[in-house]
Amino acid sequence: MASTAVMNLALIKPSPFSVPKPQNHSKPRVFTLRCSSAADNDVSDLSKRPWKPSDARLVLEDGSIWRAKSFGASGTQVGEVVFNTSLTGYQEIITDPSYAGQFVLMTNPQIGNTGVNFDDEESRQCFLGGLVIRNLSISTSNYRCAISLGDYFAERNIMGIYDVDTRAITRRLRQDGSLIGVLSTEETKTDEELLEMSRSWDIVGVDLISGVSCKTPYEWLDKTNSEWEFMSNRNDGEAFHVVAYDFGIKSNILRRLASYGCKITVVPSTWPASETLKMKPDGVLFSNGPGDPSAVPYAVETVKEILGKVPVFGICMGHQLIGLALGGTTFKMKFGHHGGNHPVRNLRTGDVEISAQNHNYAVDPKSLPYGVGVTHVNLNDNSCAGLAYPARNIMSIQYHPEASPGPHDSDYAFREFIGMMKRVEVNA
Repeated sequence: MASTAVMNLALIKPSPFSVPKPQNHSKPRVFTLRCSSAADNDVSDLSKRPWKPSDARLVLEDGSIWRAKSFGASGTQVGEVVFNTSLTGYQEIITDPSYAGQFVLMTNPQIGNTGVNFDDEESRQCFLGGLVIRNLSISTSNYRCAISLGDYFAERNIMGIYDVDTRAITRRLRQDGSLIGVLSTEETKTDEELLEMSRSWDIVGVDLISGVSCKTPYEWLDKTNSEWEFMSNRNDGEAFHVVAYDFGIKSNILRRLASYGCKITVVPSTWPASETLKMKPDGVLFSNGPGDPSAVPYAVETVKEILGKVPVFGICMGHQLIGLALGGTTFKMKFGHHGGNHPVRNLRTGDVEISAQNHNYAVDPKSLPYGVGVTHVNLNDNSCAGLAYPARNIMSIQYHPEASPGPHDSDYAFREFIGMMKRVEVNA
């Protein structure tokens, strides 16, 4: 027979902090609490517990081991761990090709609340190595939700872990810089084996854009959905033909260009500059993308052959490639910029923009030739966030003007690109 304990709690004297009430009762109130001993219940079968046991590990190259719970795919994966400070927009983040080769750690503690819909994807697939979060929402609540985050990851064979101390890992990354890590659900692999994997892999010097770029050219037509369009006074005017190099381009960059009236041809990262110039475009866009810009010399050469012949606009990876093509250098940042809340000062106007950013490399402005000016500066670390070379009709920024996710402060950059193409046409 189950043993029970009975505890009588008599509240005879009222709390000195409670509001006095009329004394209508002559007897004290009595509560009875019945407690059952855990030994009386058969809990030997741990599988009957209502929570999932830890079944995954994140092993970092610094030797730290983090036990966690898995969702999505199983197996073992290696990647660079970076943290993202965005409060919303996890779906746009996990479909951003710029995260290829990386594990994204979200500093927002609860992820998955709104599930996943198929309208907000930024590319044709998830290119990131995995997702690291504190809490995985057990339910979804959004009228646009089509599938849960866990099911979405499982269908796309992407690894995710949760119930891990993301604050502690973030502090470690801020102190030591981005670290290579290994995610694994395989108990047969020892901690030492996983640690060796993390220390024998490197993301520096690896060409990651060829794996995320399209394979053949195509025309892009979609504009920003009217439900989400925020530029009511946008000037659609004359349609300019823009060739967009896909180094890992996000769909909303293309939508914003189309919304400003551009006719867009998207080409692969290896598309020859000579073929681009044969199309006689009004302008060329060099897109965002993952990894080390110095690891793709073929892309640098392509950019170099196009500069000065037509107006160009570079975003993130495109910005870095323009810097290299102009004779400058790039360097790997300590832990990069990843999030939708980075302050940037426009040095031409003095305005401060809150921007969406995702990059681990930056251009060294001291290495750039005379005539190239820094137009924007990141106020967190004073790194170069924008360049302009008016004499050759070049502009670039080290952040995301389409802001998906993020604020719309920098959308004017597309308008400036349109304006540059108009000036060249008028002066031709």
